Amino acid sequence: MACLQFAPARAQEPAASAAATEATIPAATGQWTHAITLMGEPKYGPGFKHFDYADPAAPKGGLVRLGMQGGFDNFNMIVSGLKGDLEGGVLQLYDTLMTESSDEPFTSYGLLAEAVRVAPDLGSVSYRLRDDARWHDGKPITPEDVVWSYGVLKANSPFYAAYYQTVAKAEATGPHEVTFTFSEKGNRELPQVIGQLRVLPKHWWEGKDASGKPRSPTETTLEPPLGSGPYRLAKFEPGRSVTYTRVPDYWGKDLPVNVGRYNFDTERHEYFRDGTVLVEALKGDLYDFRSENIARNWATAYDDFPAVKEGRLIKEAFPERGMGIMQAFAFNTRRDKFKDPRVRRAFNLALNFEEMNKNLFYGLYKRIDSYFFGSELASSGLPEGQEKAILESVKDKIPASVFTTPYANPVNDTPDAVRKNLREAVGLLREAGYELRGGKMVNKATGEPLTVEFLEFQNAFERVILPFAAQLKLIGIDASMRVIDAAQYQNRIRDFDFDITTNGWGESLSPGNEQREFWGSAAADKPGSRNLIGIKDPGIDALIDKVIYAHDRAGVIAATKALDRVLLAHEYVVPQWSASEQRTLRWNRFGHPAVLPRYAGSGFPTTWWYDATRAAKTGAPR
Repeated sequence: MACLQFAPARAQEPAASAAATEATIPAATGQWTHAITLMGEPKYGPGFKHFDYADPAAPKGGLVRLGMQGGFDNFNMIVSGLKGDLEGGVLQLYDTLMTESSDEPFTSYGLLAEAVRVAPDLGSVSYRLRDDARWHDGKPITPEDVVWSYGVLKANSPFYAAYYQTVAKAEATGPHEVTFTFSEKGNRELPQVIGQLRVLPKHWWEGKDASGKPRSPTETTLEPPLGSGPYRLAKFEPGRSVTYTRVPDYWGKDLPVNVGRYNFDTERHEYFRDGTVLVEALKGDLYDFRSENIARNWATAYDDFPAVKEGRLIKEAFPERGMGIMQAFAFNTRRDKFKDPRVRRAFNLALNFEEMNKNLFYGLYKRIDSYFFGSELASSGLPEGQEKAILESVKDKIPASVFTTPYANPVNDTPDAVRKNLREAVGLLREAGYELRGGKMVNKATGEPLTVEFLEFQNAFERVILPFAAQLKLIGIDASMRVIDAAQYQNRIRDFDFDITTNGWGESLSPGNEQREFWGSAAADKPGSRNLIGIKDPGIDALIDKVIYAHDRAGVIAATKALDRVLLAHEYVVPQWSASEQRTLRWNRFGHPAVLPRYAGSGFPTTWWYDATRAAKTGAPR
């Protein structure tokens, strides 16, 4: 289950039996419960006091500043992704029905909802709202707010229309109760997917702004919205900064899921032009915390900085356990030149990762070789057991190579290996209908040169794309790079107007409905979907359904490995590289619990707090 990913509908499969379903989701018994989980029992029982990774004695107060790249011109999450750039921090203004624990996979606990009831056939889910849940203006949060939120999001946002497409209806079924009925049964994730719904204030959106103009859910806005969560939007400078302040009388501050969390009085988002400026802004103490995802910066940009040597700027890595990742150069297979997997494999053969890792990345990365890289869901070797049986069931729809040839990225660790791989790339291109003419790779039938454009929104990738382009030139492919601003990039990606771009697909330990949006045929031609590649493949569709309708954890793992193996066999991407840790820098003004969340890296800033003693030694933030 990925947080807030699309979930386009697929043909319904037979419902799982109640017995099989209950073995996976104990809450699917038609009884009210405080939590739901996709396996086993929830870690925290009905009477728990707080999450283990949250300190109930954490002090409240202080300021935290977070650095952002780009800008924003919208506070309306309903149309985010359609018009302009949403200020992402605005999402924290709205409470959800349920909230996930970060030290166990697959488990949600009540937030707005004090209890949840899942039908035994997984055909519906009901939530019972807390009596004391309130908006920041003091009005109660009602089932009508929940139903309205579901309807307006689904009607006005392609994102949510896809995400909730398998939800047939939402209705108030009691004074504090709302029920969602699904168009399919046996989908183990849907109850938790609906639990992620951010509830919006119906009365506010149906009212008027300060100028007397009726508000519109279909338009972007810079009017600070009414929320229900631990923070409210206090002030902003368009495109430059946004300040959120903690709500002292927040209705949910004493709930077990919130105790020890949201400790800063003020959270400020500071926006900067590009990645280089962000690094310098951190050094200049213009914001407090950075996740460093550029190996060169991690290796060279900070160690000689006086604040690091003095311990005022802390450089620390935290283990990443909670997800897998595929980050890659993604092909747009809607374009004829990328439809043949042999062409796509040729690009992979030309990528000299080993040279890049040595000279650009300081040996800090590993090459990604799975769509679930870094997790137990990654396929390897040849299929066996249940995974093999699943693949056999769709044998007529998938490449035969999955049964005989383990996936492997090419290795370019010696000059001989480089030459060998380039020769193999040329051979594959010839098989696909190309030939070299005057040093250019051209289509044999049309004479059209094979050229590609890498589309990016930041200059940081120039140092890896230019060496890649040089390798491609050796096999007759002209490659260029175009860097455009974030808003233009968003629009072009939404309309699938690109040759190749860098993209990342984060994968939770519980994949499910979001796989349809990542790789499913129904999402391939839907503007704004996460299926950037344009995959339309019946074998992959069938395997996605095997993942979604798996009856137990072993089935989820086997089906996911099978899906991973087939995605890899199609050569849809040139995998990039990753590390299994969150590399961070922070000004030494903060404290954190003795126990950090197992599946959320550092957990910053949600469970951290402002430490006045450290801040006195480090210096007050600007």
